[in-house]
Amino acid sequence: MRFDPEERKELSRSDFETAWHRGPEVLTPPSLAETYPRKAYRRAAPHPIAETIQRLREVYLSMGFDEARVPVMIEESDVYRQFGPEASAVLDRVFYLGGLPRPNVGISDKQLDEIMAIIASHEENFAVAPETVKEKLQRTFHAYKKATIDGDELTHEIAADLAIDDGLVVHILDSVFPEFRNLAPESSRTTLRSHMTSGWFLSLGAMWEHYAHPIRLFSIDRCFRREQEEGPTRLMTYHSASCIIAGEDVTIDDGKAVSEALLSAFGFEDFQFRPDEKRSKYYIPDTQTEVYAKHPEIGWVEVATFGMYSPSALGEYGVGVPVMNLGLGVERLAMILYKSNDVRQLTHPQFFPRTLTDREIAAAIGLREEPRTVEGRRLVSAIVATATANAAASGPCSFLAYEGAFAGRKIRVFVEEPEENSRLCGPATFNEVFVQDGKVLGVPDTEKFADVRANGAPTGISYLTAAANLAAARIEEAARCGEAVVVQVKMAKTPSDVNLRIPEWAMRYITDNKRKVDVRGPVFLTVRGEIGE
Repeated sequence: MRFDPEERKELSRSDFETAWHRGPEVLTPPSLAETYPRKAYRRAAPHPIAETIQRLREVYLSMGFDEARVPVMIEESDVYRQFGPEASAVLDRVFYLGGLPRPNVGISDKQLDEIMAIIASHEENFAVAPETVKEKLQRTFHAYKKATIDGDELTHEIAADLAIDDGLVVHILDSVFPEFRNLAPESSRTTLRSHMTSGWFLSLGAMWEHYAHPIRLFSIDRCFRREQEEGPTRLMTYHSASCIIAGEDVTIDDGKAVSEALLSAFGFEDFQFRPDEKRSKYYIPDTQTEVYAKHPEIGWVEVATFGMYSPSALGEYGVGVPVMNLGLGVERLAMILYKSNDVRQLTHPQFFPRTLTDREIAAAIGLREEPRTVEGRRLVSAIVATATANAAASGPCSFLAYEGAFAGRKIRVFVEEPEENSRLCGPATFNEVFVQDGKVLGVPDTEKFADVRANGAPTGISYLTAAANLAAARIEEAARCGEAVVVQVKMAKTPSDVNLRIPEWAMRYITDNKRKVDVRGPVFLTVRGEIGE
């Protein structure tokens, strides 16, 4: 349903947002643009990695693979079962899970005296005997040691037992019990998976005898690898889009078929299969195969690896059928799709210098003051039309631009020039704002600035429309107060002089990249509003 702007009742921002969230039957995007013409309402952008994961999920599901979740935490003993003699080298690349031990905390007489002194200095009415305080603390510390109380509950439990403030308990623990402050983490024998394979073996062992064959499963999730350092194509945590096919008739050809189907679904035809020289022990010799796709700038990139699981490794989990496994690196695929040279920047762009296009900067530039009502926007049009039609008139002169009702009052608005031998509109009044090569420029329609106007990104704002919006906003407010108002825009030196607003983030980009903002120019436009009863 579309609304005619001439017939639509005035909507407040809250009214509009309420209507908008009720659905398209109330208001549609064109109505939004008409109501708030300078607001940028757009579809939010997904993260490249999340978008690639979603597309992979859809492809796997369309190929008949059921989605699974496989264990993230893998015991060290399982790594030895899966990798055999290679396990030691593999474990060098994994993260072990660790935690802080729970100390045995004793309370000496000296510590008890310190505790009582701290409490007395903050709690004047504290009347619990030292023996009772010691008993309650010992009971609570014992429960903490036995894991009856979690670490994040310890402070609250002590505060509740002693009826004192949580902050005071934190002070006591920090100053009286160095055992807590000096705790060092201790490693367990549990690791974070470095390959999805670790989770697949555990899953296959539990399910292969209880599901119809072939079992076709996929999982897209994080893996963790303790790299020496991260680089343009390597991260310490990455996503693997992994799948398995388990059944009597499964062969290595299934891996090639799945690889081709996955890559083809993303529009790739240029890919290669190469024998993988790493030869992991959990694959049958000579079945481990790397899949490469061509990057438009950095060439061939390894995207996936597939192979047939070794019967000896499968036998560790009692699995008695052939299993093909394929693992695809989501980040590396995303690099190709988004033409990125650095997976770190693709994954965490917030930590890298941001690049803004001229169009993005232009879209960010707006007006500092704008009218809020439909009548106010009509007034803007009237001021622009009157100034344009009489731009060359010589002063002193005055032209009626608008006559009507504002906020229950009659108003008359004039565009005028009070000085002699001056034109109604100054030379820069019709300049328009463009962005070119990161520079914000206010330029006239002349041959000198033809390149800026032809190749720069337009903001859609002229000095005249900016000044007209400023005047309409001020007159709108004056009508509410019942006061006459004169709005003058004289010599423009900064964006605010012509009612332009450049957001701080865009301005930061401009200054960081040594670009400039040049909106200088003589505007000399005067708008006067007469407010009646």
